[in-house]
Amino acid sequence: MSHDKPKIIVVLGPTACGKTKLAIELANKFNGEIVSADSRQVYKGLDIGTGKDLGDYNVPYYLIDVADPRRQFNLVKYQKLAFAAIDDILRRGKLPILVGGSGLYLQAVVDNFQLADAKRDLALRKKAEELNAKELFSKLDKLAPKMAARLNNSDRNNPRRLVRYLEILGQDKDFKSQTGRGKYEALIIGIDCPREVLKKKITARLVERLEQQKMIEEVRKLRAGGLGWKRLEDFGLEYKFISLYLRKKLSYDEMVEKLDIAICQFSKRQLTWFKRWEKQGAKIAWLKNKGGAVKMVKKFIK
Repeated sequence: MSHDKPKIIVVLGPTACGKTKLAIELANKFNGEIVSADSRQVYKGLDIGTGKDLGDYNVPYYLIDVADPRRQFNLVKYQKLAFAAIDDILRRGKLPILVGGSGLYLQAVVDNFQLADAKRDLALRKKAEELNAKELFSKLDKLAPKMAARLNNSDRNNPRRLVRYLEILGQDKDFKSQTGRGKYEALIIGIDCPREVLKKKITARLVERLEQQKMIEEVRKLRAGGLGWKRLEDFGLEYKFISLYLRKKLSYDEMVEKLDIAICQFSKRQLTWFKRWEKQGAKIAWLKNKGGAVKMVKKFIK
């Protein structure tokens, strides 16, 4: 670990584990500001389903509500904005706290991925419309097997992201999503939540969002604002299953049951990403309580 780099804190963990709450507590205690690492919270209007909980923030935050949901937002844009936000926080003598569950976004910042800013290839996109995710992944695997092997299940099954990787490779055949020299010295804190406890938290949060926070109305509003059904489904989880319910493809009870299962599966994929990141060399301190986090941060920033 190099000691000539500016220091940042990273708080990660699966959905519903309490990342944001811990990050806010650390920010208040250590003069910090928060940078979100959530691939859906960047979009305006996706509030309840992504758990923005902006009323809980009493410290400055960044990279929430920075993108139009009608337009694509990618990793290159995220990384640029994240670096800019972190560097600004550091210049003002504050402590940047990167928090979220999107492993790819977190890793792109901490490991300083060298990303290609490739333009959209309309011809490739037209051809790709005829292929499913499995076929797109097969093409990617032939072009860049090492890169393909690094993708998690979410990326492997996401046609939009696979097409984007193919676009990048088409314009930069040497692109391997390699890491550069890290810009920051990062203390990575992971929230360790027992599986059964996490399942209960996911279910309770889902019920609250549906029955008290009017999450279905949020999806109706997004639809009325011009988002197509396919675009809503692309956002996954809450937006996908509520869209199916609103189109009468699922009953209310079916929607709740399938969505609950899907969120639990998503949390497992998040943990798989973090564990794989550890195998690649990341040092993640898995903690069960906030007291341990406070002690670690205090020692780290000395």
